[in-house]
Amino acid sequence: MKKILLYSLTILTLFIFSALSYVKLALPDVGSAPDINVEKTATNIARGKYLANSVAVCMDCHATRDWSLFSGPPIPGTEGKGGERFDQTMGFPGVYYSRNLTPYGLGDWTDGEIFRAITTGVSKNGDPLFPVMPHPNYGRADKNDINDIIAYLRSLPQIESDNIPSDSDFPMNFIVNTIPQPASFIPKPDKANKVAYGEYLVNMAACADCHTPFEKGQYDESKRLAGGRSFILPWATLTTPNLTPDVKTGLGAWTEEAFVQKFKAYQDPTYVPLKIKKGDFMTLMPWQMYGTMEEEDLKAIYSYLQSLEPINHPIDRFILNDQP
Repeated sequence: MKKILLYSLTILTLFIFSALSYVKLALPDVGSAPDINVEKTATNIARGKYLANSVAVCMDCHATRDWSLFSGPPIPGTEGKGGERFDQTMGFPGVYYSRNLTPYGLGDWTDGEIFRAITTGVSKNGDPLFPVMPHPNYGRADKNDINDIIAYLRSLPQIESDNIPSDSDFPMNFIVNTIPQPASFIPKPDKANKVAYGEYLVNMAACADCHTPFEKGQYDESKRLAGGRSFILPWATLTTPNLTPDVKTGLGAWTEEAFVQKFKAYQDPTYVPLKIKKGDFMTLMPWQMYGTMEEEDLKAIYSYLQSLEPINHPIDRFILNDQP
């Protein structure tokens, strides 16, 4: 009997070792980086700048944000620098740092390697990228929009700032290899179809990543966009609001005008972000970046959100810590 148990244990150990070796060594497998050379015209760069700063808000993570001010606006001149930290206090299974997207960080990358990283989550050297950067969303975008973002990144001035390597906790250091998947691109919907176009923008902006409950490494898809993801701040816990059209707990009572104005207030020339002190309300939402979104795009997002099934989901937005 002991020999049988020992034999079974050996077989099981070999199976587990083989499975882990396969995951670690053979994955991710999304194919080679495409052989492309994106057009870097003024029009493409301008479109890419808009997407990277106002919709996909790449610079929300790949710039240095001033957390002494309300909503942490990016410090001018740090666009593309990277270095922002995302860790266990924010619900992540490890410690992750955004990389340098200026020529200092991507100068030896081909356009195809950048394209593959953005849309599938595989780095230049074949390593997986944990989806702090929502590459599953960008893999469902229009190829032309991704190309325009790359054109913009190529136009950034060089900032000499080295990356701190990211590090996943166990078992995410194995699981992360299974996350990258081949992209499933879609053409950008006609702007006349406001709901479809709004859905496209919500995907590009990765709104669901923050506005969906996230616990134990999993999103609660039954409450997608109904808010409820919590972030631990130095003196409080911030929980994201409900974006579904529920009248009592969501956006059901909001007019289109009120929705657009909520964003545009942060683009007003008279707006000055408040200095934040301990105990003040604080948010991670990059209001000043989203405030630069075109009104037509904000209205499309509103139309899409209003088309969702209402979900009653009361939220305690901001709870101060008990510590003095």
